[in-house]
Amino acid sequence: MFDLKQLSATTLLALVASPLASLAAPVRRQAQADPNNVLVLQFANVLEQLETQFYAEGLAKFQASDITSAGFTSAQVVLEQLTAIQSDEATHATVLQSTLVTLAQTPLNCSFDFSSVLTDVSTMVTVARLVENVGVSAYLGAAHLLSDPTLLTAAASIVTVEARHQTILNTMSSGQAIPSAFDLPLLPQEVLAIAGPFIQPGCDLGVTANTALKLTNTGALAAGTQVTFDLSNANQTDTSGLFCQMMAGGMPFSLSQPVDNCMVPANVTGPVAVWVTKDDQPLANNARDRTDTNVLAGPSIVFIDTTVDMISQLVRTSSGAAASSDSSASASSAAPAATSAAAGNNAGAAPAFTPVISMIPKPTTTPSA
Repeated sequence: MFDLKQLSATTLLALVASPLASLAAPVRRQAQADPNNVLVLQFANVLEQLETQFYAEGLAKFQASDITSAGFTSAQVVLEQLTAIQSDEATHATVLQSTLVTLAQTPLNCSFDFSSVLTDVSTMVTVARLVENVGVSAYLGAAHLLSDPTLLTAAASIVTVEARHQTILNTMSSGQAIPSAFDLPLLPQEVLAIAGPFIQPGCDLGVTANTALKLTNTGALAAGTQVTFDLSNANQTDTSGLFCQMMAGGMPFSLSQPVDNCMVPANVTGPVAVWVTKDDQPLANNARDRTDTNVLAGPSIVFIDTTVDMISQLVRTSSGAAASSDSSASASSAAPAATSAAAGNNAGAAPAFTPVISMIPKPTTTPSA
């Protein structure tokens, strides 16, 4: 009888790593011709390092009493889940680094600063929700860059686990566990617009980050709420001719609106990406076909929690959930937080969208690096 308990930690890690380790030979041949394979591995490695360190610092800083004070019904449940997530992220990082070494590449080892967001448990959980949702989007957005199908399958085996983390953090944040039938892909430069402020200088991924986008709303966002911006990061004071683009999972294109009249659309829930662009052309959901030529800043991520699931109510009381009231989630903000289901102070007529993504493939073209 095969007994996992008799295996050493090293052997177990080797078994877990096998989906990636087994592709060393085919990827080595392609990596020289297609550097995108290595780019995606390095990018994933840094994101997994970021997640690993974030959870490790948070778990070391906060005690069970801090978690209970934040409104959670059981500190032990929260600690159990966050510890399991941190272990997953560490395993992902170790396996990705090992794969890079096998390919004769030097894995990036980066430093991070979470001092602005590890201020209290509510903020930590809110940022953890952001990190997990962005992690899922990052893997989806990089998938089209991979030329090796075995590597793509291995990456998929990671993103499915990240999605489970995402669900846990959605419930801890008093949102819907599964807010949409689709997730939203983000390109590497878009991911860095959100996560980049956490990454310390000296971590060169070879990708130029989009300018971070800061939202200035202080209350909850819901359908009909006007979203407002601080565009100082983009050195922009004249907003005439600028547009906001809002996109959730399942939308084939972003909803384009004048930046001074940017309203949360109806029939949307969960994470929504927000950009500011220099024209009114919608951005494509399809990562392969999306262009950021006219993107001024963003994306930032907001969470529209129109409904609180029963499972979320079991995990956290409403009074605890109210501890996080900021409306935007972005690493460019000192204390990013998720939205709640409240209507907000600037509710108006909400534009609508049809949440149906197109799965009909377009003619294959060679994507630019």
